[in-house]
Amino acid sequence: MLSQFRKGLLHGIPIALGYLSVSFGFGIMAVRSGLSVFSAVMISVTNLTSAGQAAGVEIIAAAGTLLEMALTQLIINVRYSLMGISLSQKLDKSFTVPHRLLASYGITDEIFAVASAQVHPVTPAYMYGLILISFLGWSSGTFLGAAAGEILPLTVTNAMGIVLYGMFIAIIIPPSRKQKSVLFAVIAAALCSILFKYVFTAVSAGFAIIISACAAAAAAALIFPVKEEQEE
Repeated sequence: MLSQFRKGLLHGIPIALGYLSVSFGFGIMAVRSGLSVFSAVMISVTNLTSAGQAAGVEIIAAAGTLLEMALTQLIINVRYSLMGISLSQKLDKSFTVPHRLLASYGITDEIFAVASAQVHPVTPAYMYGLILISFLGWSSGTFLGAAAGEILPLTVTNAMGIVLYGMFIAIIIPPSRKQKSVLFAVIAAALCSILFKYVFTAVSAGFAIIISACAAAAAAALIFPVKEEQEE
């Protein structure tokens, strides 16, 4: 068990380093939105989802409702349930229900990718090591960013606040270059977001995210349907 835990820690170091820099930007964004350092850190401690956290902070800053928050988080993070179902096929027999419940806390895009790439069945000890080091990178980066946001000049924090959005751009560009459907969905979502920003200003930030995401995904699914042969 100890060797598996150490292996998970080792494999999670690159993830932790990446999370450290990205969550630094989230910490700055959270403080700029009016949250305290403690609140920003607690959000990262209880939620391992960069896109969900960024959207959640925007809803909090805009004084959105709990319904907006719940629906936004559901739409943004529903992919993790699919990742969990897929990852369950790779788990070792020692992965009992309590272990599965604990490990579900730490399923992110990067952790899922690393765990799924393992040749041998994934053990609980390996997952805990992988999640722990990644969690430390994300939460510590948030703390450093939030603390820096209260000290550094506004011009500096504004410049560093784009780190989180830079990560989102880096995520969507590669698949957009390969698949027209992804590119269409990205452009459609961006156009919808612009409309809500400058035209339909009465719609709150939370519902704007929900409508933009659903509309873009639905349009892409209708225009670029996936054939059964491709799914197989």
